[in-house]
Amino acid sequence: MKVILTQTIESLGIIGSEVEVKPGYARNYLLPQQKAVLATPENRKRMEREREKVELQIAKERKLAEEMAKRLEGVVCRIPAKVAEEDRLYGSVTGRDILEALAAQDIAIEKRMLLLSEPIKKLGTYSVPIRVYKGVEPTITVEVVAEG
Repeated sequence: MKVILTQTIESLGIIGSEVEVKPGYARNYLLPQQKAVLATPENRKRMEREREKVELQIAKERKLAEEMAKRLEGVVCRIPAKVAEEDRLYGSVTGRDILEALAAQDIAIEKRMLLLSEPIKKLGTYSVPIRVYKGVEPTITVEVVAEG
């Protein structure tokens, strides 16, 4: 089923784009939440008229994302953890731990923005990318240090 997005949805696309989705997803989520409209000739014309507003909104979102990326670039997160022998951690440092450390520095991001491929299991310094917006991914430094 073809729909035109009325909001930017991370997994589908940006506002104003025409995408193909499964009928159930469109019927049960996108259309009732007004995140999309059916891709009819009438709706295409209406979205074409609103194209300027859409482009302004995209530019505004991108500018905010780039400002946030500047704030995040160079941020250092220090996370203390219990250590066993040979610098291995008893547990692991997960995305939740990184989010809590960022929140302590008054930086609020969502868990899905954090691109941590696997939990950290050793002491050391790691670079973790954060997807703020499509194509805008600053990296933060996470230092895992011995507790105490």
